[in-house]
Amino acid sequence: MWVLVVFDLPVGTKVERRYATGFRNYLLSEGCIMKQFSVYLRVCPNRPSAESLAERIGKQVPPEGDVSIMFFTDKQFELTRNYSGKKIKKTEEKPKLLTLF
Repeated sequence: MWVLVVFDLPVGTKVERRYATGFRNYLLSEGCIMKQFSVYLRVCPNRPSAESLAERIGKQVPPEGDVSIMFFTDKQFELTRNYSGKKIKKTEEKPKLLTLF
């Protein structure tokens, strides 16, 4: 079972940023991986384990935070399609000849 955590946390003040960072670090400590800045994933061996994880995460939600936790079976998750735009490579300038004399 896959657990997908998506969230929107306020970061307008220093305290809110601290809460948001603490929440993201908590997700990492629970074994989640970051897919995008506010999207984290973790695979669990079964549904009870996934629900237990969701309960623990729910208890860590910062004040005024908005968190959604979704569950996917392996079969549903394998239907995921990921697309990325082409990254622009910086062209490296050839080194200029150094004239010593």
